[in-house]
Amino acid sequence: MGKPFGIPVYVSWTWFIVAAFITWLFGDTFRYMIPGVSAAGAYGVAFAFAVLLYVSVLLHELAHSVLAKWYGLPVRRITLYLLGGVSEIEKEPPTPGKEFMVAAAGPALSLGLAGVGWLADVFLVEGDGIPQVLIWQLWVANLIVGVFNLLPGLPLDGGRMLRAGIWKIARDPGTGTVAAAWGGRILAALLVAAPFALATATGQEIDFRDLIWPLVLASFIWMGASQSLRAARIRARIPQVNARTLARRAIPVTAETPLAEALRRASEEHAGALVVVDHDGRPLAIVNESAVQATPEHRRPWVNVGSMAKSLEPSLVLAADLVGEPLIEAMRETPAGEYLLVERGGEIYGVLSTADVNRVFTGV
Repeated sequence: MGKPFGIPVYVSWTWFIVAAFITWLFGDTFRYMIPGVSAAGAYGVAFAFAVLLYVSVLLHELAHSVLAKWYGLPVRRITLYLLGGVSEIEKEPPTPGKEFMVAAAGPALSLGLAGVGWLADVFLVEGDGIPQVLIWQLWVANLIVGVFNLLPGLPLDGGRMLRAGIWKIARDPGTGTVAAAWGGRILAALLVAAPFALATATGQEIDFRDLIWPLVLASFIWMGASQSLRAARIRARIPQVNARTLARRAIPVTAETPLAEALRRASEEHAGALVVVDHDGRPLAIVNESAVQATPEHRRPWVNVGSMAKSLEPSLVLAADLVGEPLIEAMRETPAGEYLLVERGGEIYGVLSTADVNRVFTGV
């Protein structure tokens, strides 16, 4: 839809579902609130409210993203979808203070819009016409969005603020994530229970329309909180990712070597990878493991290793002493099945398989 501040903005097809729902939900309400409006006109106003509400959501997400860019964090895009919007910030803030500020920017902007709308409603707009109804509904909606996002549970902004606070106190972002994620799960349970508790307290029957949003929002929060818990468990294992420990021993072979002969040598030397070298011993390519496994055994004497090797780009050559986050970042920048590990002097140490790294996180 455009690139405000250089950030691509996308609208998911699910937005049309929520726009139709808001139009249906508020159409009859606006018909009674606006004197003399027709049914079609009331639904038109309801649709305009849906559009303006999502403009407010976009501004909320831009507040997160612009501040993140200000802190030097890359922002991939903003997507407006069924439940609002999401800013895809590719890296986590490096400090709890920056995490808190980026998280707080969205609710602060929503509450600011609510305040501006309230002032306009009180001092600028008179009567019961369409402008007054839209402005009133929008400032109330932004107030709800701002307050709701401040609730202390992931994936809400308030959960990220809580995470930042616990991170600051415990000096461990993982501890903050776990606490804020469980806060999100508790919030999800309370959202589902609230309509039933209210109906019991007032003695009224539950309207099914009053259950739709609590159930949808509770599902969203529960899934987001669960995803944050999985992410925390994954991050806890990142320090275990050690290039030297996970490396497979590699033997050098020339491109003309038959695959069967190369595999025989690898078996004799208990090596788990093949590196194609030139006649001076300089590495040129890594033999693709999946291509080897896909080659029938009776064909291996007639296939040269060079035909199933991937040329070594500079980004596929990693330092053998990489550990933890730097290793993950290097692999993320250039996704591949295998990487060549070299010592500081350029000597071949071995081959790192992405499948071996993934096994560190299996079961998380």
